[in-house]
Amino acid sequence: MNDELIERVAAHIARYLERNPAAADTVEGVHAFWIGAQCAQESLDVTQAALEYLLEQGAIMNVPVGNRMLWRAIRQSDRAGP
Repeated sequence: MNDELIERVAAHIARYLERNPAAADTVEGVHAFWIGAQCAQESLDVTQAALEYLLEQGAIMNVPVGNRMLWRAIRQSDRAGP
């Protein structure tokens, strides 16, 4: 897969979360609503790879809900220690 494309989609996701910090969605929702029309034309696999890239960077997290995975920004409360 094209690293440049993944990074471009990841940047779209990061910008979306900067504007909508409380957003959370499945990979399908991220693909359809967060990344914009130009990137949404790319494969769902690219969106998944971009989410995993952001997860590795520590920019987002995933939360299991039932048998689905929601993706969202890391919030201050997630970083709070004991």
